[in-house]
Amino acid sequence: MSDQAASSGKEEPRLVRTFGLWSSVSIVVGGIIGSAIFMKPALMASQLGSPLILLAVWVLAGVVTLMGALSNSEVAAMMPETGGQYVFFQKMYGDFIAFLFGWAGFAVFNTAGVASIAYVFAIYAEYFHPFPRFSTETEQLFSLYLPGIGTFFPLENFGVKSLTIFLIGFLTWVNYRSVQFGKNIQVVFTAMKVIAMGLLIVGLLGFGTGSWENVGRSSTLIHHSGWMLVMAIIAATSGAFWGYDGWNNITFIAGEIKDPQRNIPRSLLLGLLITISVYALIVTAYCYVLPIDTIAHSPFVASDAANRAFGAAGGGIIATLVLVATFGTTNGNILATARVSFAMAQEKRFFAWTGRVHPRNQTPGNALVLHGLWTSVLVLSGSFDMLTDMLVFVSWLFYGLSAAGIFVLRRKMPDQHRPYKVWGYPFVPGFFVLFTVFFLISTLTSDIQNYLAGKTPLINSLFGLFLTALGIPLYFWFRWRSRHPATSGSL
Repeated sequence: MSDQAASSGKEEPRLVRTFGLWSSVSIVVGGIIGSAIFMKPALMASQLGSPLILLAVWVLAGVVTLMGALSNSEVAAMMPETGGQYVFFQKMYGDFIAFLFGWAGFAVFNTAGVASIAYVFAIYAEYFHPFPRFSTETEQLFSLYLPGIGTFFPLENFGVKSLTIFLIGFLTWVNYRSVQFGKNIQVVFTAMKVIAMGLLIVGLLGFGTGSWENVGRSSTLIHHSGWMLVMAIIAATSGAFWGYDGWNNITFIAGEIKDPQRNIPRSLLLGLLITISVYALIVTAYCYVLPIDTIAHSPFVASDAANRAFGAAGGGIIATLVLVATFGTTNGNILATARVSFAMAQEKRFFAWTGRVHPRNQTPGNALVLHGLWTSVLVLSGSFDMLTDMLVFVSWLFYGLSAAGIFVLRRKMPDQHRPYKVWGYPFVPGFFVLFTVFFLISTLTSDIQNYLAGKTPLINSLFGLFLTALGIPLYFWFRWRSRHPATSGSL
């Protein structure tokens, strides 16, 4: 309670526990299934050249992600507080690493995640009517170069970016106005999304004009073997990991979940099993309808598959499905991720005004507004692939630290009651940590090679690390401010 509230005898408004098991599952599923399954298969197909390997990569990424999620479930059940992994990192590694996680969430992976999902909403809206664009000369005239990182083009694809920013603003306003409204949207759109995807899968596999020979037939243009195949799988796995990102949103709202010790582990397990099943089936359906070379060159792979199966109307139906899916996922991520900055501010580790609960709406309104503004800046800064590559690299750095923290807490807090213990300890979290180290090193190496070869305008992983490192001086400033409140004002 603040000094002002204490002196007036009134309690400050607090966030309340309103999320049950199925609304929590909707946060997990709705936070994950959004844009990647409609955008990434084309790039991954061009990297792999094999339908069976493409399917295996999606399943592998899901299983590895499940290992990380179950590892985090142990800690989440111990500490069901709003802020999620930010709170966990405090207990594991102390304030500095916790702050860097929270800052990176704000500066990179939470906001870039929202930006990239909303970006896909706008891209698929263009299926119905092309948006205006600036000329290439104008786009290049207003470019921005950062030494060692690359070049940004804020005006590139400006019509799509404008709709993206509008969607972010609208859903930020929805969640600013009411937790219940935002939660209801999430439940409804998640249900619509899963039902629609189920109908798509049944339609493509049961009534489409595909062939099972496509599933077993590799590309005639793309051939990899040995180490080149390993590198292709690593690159494609990065895209699949983006498809599973968002599972940790449930930990950010832990302080608003009913019976969190049981519902957090259950919602993560159920949510990820549902997601893995949906992804495996829909990738199989793509490969059944379209040859792998066609998928590799398809900007709208879901719509193209539906066009092939059902005729011209199919593409429009799928584009509508994508709009529904990405709308719900954008809402779920906006709802959950601002809670991290909110939790940091309440501990005087972030701007104080972001830690205030709206007195009437009972929402973290200021944190939502700040996230919305920065997310819009990230939309202008880059493309879909830049945003996803950047956020996947940085988020997996912290996922690895989070799983390693299980070992730290088992040693530091051996007698702490654990309502849920990760299955397969120490092998499951240990494998996840080792895999994360290998994945990060391989991704950074690949990003640098692609940049030097002129394949990408940015070293995306380094840009993510650059934004994360900007939080280091801020940590010391916030720490000084918390120790000298009389001279630091109310920021």
